[in-house]
Parts: sequence; C-alpha cells; structure tokens
Amino acid sequence: SFIANTILPVGEGALALKFERLKKQLEAEGLFDQAHKKPIPEYASEVLVLTSRSGAVIRDIVTTVRRKNPVIDITLRDVRVQGEGAAHELVRALERVDKLGYDVIIIARGGGSLEDLAPFYDEELVRAVYAMRTPVVSAIGHETDFSLLDFVADARAATPTAAAELVAYDYYSLVREL
Repeated sequence: SFIANTILPVGEGALALKFERLKKQLEAEGLFDQAHKKPIPEYASEVLVLTSRSGAVIRDIVTTVRRKNPVIDITLRDVRVQGEGAAHELVRALERVDKLGYDVIIIARGGGSLEDLAPFYDEELVRAVYAMRTPVVSAIGHETDFSLLDFVADARAATPTAAAELVAYDYYSLVREL
C-alpha cells in the first residue's frame, strides 16, 4: 500500500500552458499595447460593476467608494464570475452596456484557483474588452493573480477594493478645496 501525506504538482499544468500560449498570441496581435489603453476618468460619476451579486466583492467596492464619495452612481450588473459559460455571459453584458454612457466599468472577482479564474483568461472576453469604448478596470483576484483580462483592460487593480479606490475621486477633499 501507499500512503501520501502531501501531493505537490511538478512543472506547469496543461491549463497554465494553454493560457501562456494564448497570452503570447494576443500580445503579438497588439491587444495588450499601451497605445490602446483609454484613461480612467478623474471624476467618474457613473460606474458599472460587473460581478456576482452574492459575493463579498460588490460590498467591498460599494463600501470603499462610499468612504470617499457619496455622489457616484454605482450600478451592479449581476454576472457569473466562475464556471462554464461565465466568460460568454461577461462578453454579452459588455456588449449591452458599452453604449449606455457609463464613465468606467469594473470587472471584479475575488481570488481563487487558476480553474476558478479561467473565465478571465478567455479569448472572447479579452477581445470584447479590447473593443470597448468605455474604459475597463480589471479587478480579478488578489495581488499575485494576473489574468489575460488584466493585460487587455485599460487599468488593472490588484484587488476589487483597489479598483474602487482607483475610480472614486475624493469628494470631501474636492468640496474642501473648492
């Protein structure tokens, strides 16, 4: 018989290699070039957040924005951020909202395994974000997580909370200054 106390993967997994090949292809096509990045508005008033309604992410974003700014309108578009079909659902949501006049869109999800974050490595989603007219902030995972969405988005935030900090101007400071 054989008893294992610990099992550790050795080398790159097939999924990680697939994503790395796709990253190189998209980078060669210029989808990650800085020249294509749109600026994040300094004084956003309409912010759309694409994330799951049931997760802690939306509460973190709203709490962080409200600490700095009581007047920014935050709209939630409830989408799946994990599992089969999540990337396609995000793409459809982006196509529907791009012309609605939002100042910035945050695509957010908490951390997870590479498999959990797989929708954010999806080629269809990367190409949809590249084609957006509205600036997009990627807020996927934690500090050390990097998805293909992070490379194509107009800005990357290390966490969803950091994305909220990025898009919310300090209303109270502005009022004092004025």
